[in-house]
Amino acid sequence: MKNTPLPGVLAAVALSSLVLGSCGGGGTSTTDTSQSINTDSSWSWNLPVNFATPAVPDDNPMSEEKFQLGRRLFYDTRLSGNGTQSCASCHLQNLAFTDGKAVATGSTGQQTARSAMPIANAAYHPTLNWANPNAISLEKQMETPLFGTNPVELGINDGNRAEVLKRFQDDADYVARFGRAFPGETGPISFTQIIKAIATFERGMLSGDSKYDRYQKGQVTLSDSEERGRNLFFTEKAECFHCHGSFNFNDQLKHAGSRNVETPFHNTGLYNIDGKGGFPTPNRGLFETTGKAEDMGAFRAQSLRNVAVTAPYMHDGSIATLEEVLDFYAAGGRNITSGPHAGDGRANPYKSDLISRIDLSAQEKADLVAFLKTLTDETLLTSSRFSNPFK
Repeated sequence: MKNTPLPGVLAAVALSSLVLGSCGGGGTSTTDTSQSINTDSSWSWNLPVNFATPAVPDDNPMSEEKFQLGRRLFYDTRLSGNGTQSCASCHLQNLAFTDGKAVATGSTGQQTARSAMPIANAAYHPTLNWANPNAISLEKQMETPLFGTNPVELGINDGNRAEVLKRFQDDADYVARFGRAFPGETGPISFTQIIKAIATFERGMLSGDSKYDRYQKGQVTLSDSEERGRNLFFTEKAECFHCHGSFNFNDQLKHAGSRNVETPFHNTGLYNIDGKGGFPTPNRGLFETTGKAEDMGAFRAQSLRNVAVTAPYMHDGSIATLEEVLDFYAAGGRNITSGPHAGDGRANPYKSDLISRIDLSAQEKADLVAFLKTLTDETLLTSSRFSNPFK
């Protein structure tokens, strides 16, 4: 049955349910014990329409002072071993906090295996990386770019940790800011405080002011093409909503009212390099963590908010445009005919059951792209609240 939901219906369902169902692939169901709204009097969420209140860790409550401190740290190149890069080096505001590259480059010139992920609405993600079920908080995830060695990103290590901290401990302005953000805490500035501040900035980075959001509020109308694309997106014809049907347009969702939280990961048939389901090393999805054959090539479904400005696509940036992404899904996977990654992903034995050939005309594909472009939030891309405070 191809029922077309009314505007906002799926978002409302996502809010009233624990989470939308899995679209096939690895993942777990966990009980969420972080239910606190956990803010002080200086903080206001100003939630977009249909958005749930984010869950906040008990040991890192939201505050405006901490948010603003985290914003400065996010843009400060002194928070890298060699002082050349910041978090913002790979997360650019005008690109919805991605970097426009297939894979990111760290402070020492080493490339990562995967694309830089968008940060907006990360407050709602129960897992934070492409395929790591253990990165379950923004605080935990922050340890990877700071201290990771394979690959090196910000490049902080045992040899330079004290030097990096001293850069902030010797800065009177930062000392005052940390004092206001962490009242009552004594001792010098620490990495624990740095991580908590940046996580607070990231948790407060909400995006929900796109044309589609304004349409849901009755403030604007969609063009004929955008409306046709919306109808396709939310019905069995294109089947996009199975993995992108929540208010955040993905299927891993956590908020302050969550209890059981589903964390599905999906093999979409992007590769099949050995004819047995293989993905290129070291980018083999959930398999890298679990070692289970059925988890080969399973990655987290990205939120489609701001997707029009976050090219290139997929975990490794191997698809350049939205049009090519739609061609890939319509074909039921990707058939690479030559080169080291040759193989027919359409026949990948671990591919999700919902990834199958979809009969879409050229006009229907154009309509879907038109709808996806209505998910761009220009406020996120330009707001001074999220911008570089040093400029």
